[in-house]
Amino acid sequence: MLRTPGGTLRQDILEWLKDPAAHFPAQPHGDPVENGVTADAVAAKLGVPLAVALTHLELLADLGLLRTHGSRQHTRYRRDEIRIAEVARLFEKGW
Repeated sequence: MLRTPGGTLRQDILEWLKDPAAHFPAQPHGDPVENGVTADAVAAKLGVPLAVALTHLELLADLGLLRTHGSRQHTRYRRDEIRIAEVARLFEKGW
């Protein structure tokens, strides 16, 4: 899932969200570290249309690797470190 052609974009997103303050500008309605990052900010950083960024963000959220927060218009995304660690352990065990 993460190693598909679009997977490199998803890997980038996960990497950037480790330290959102370093990778995303300050955003209205809250701190990117505390509240997460909007799909608009991710799309701008990736240089892709919003719909493309949303597809990747929603897949990562569906996998449980990202948590969502906020309203429909202003959904913000953050890493779920516990779930990411669980998935990493599965791969280390030879899943």
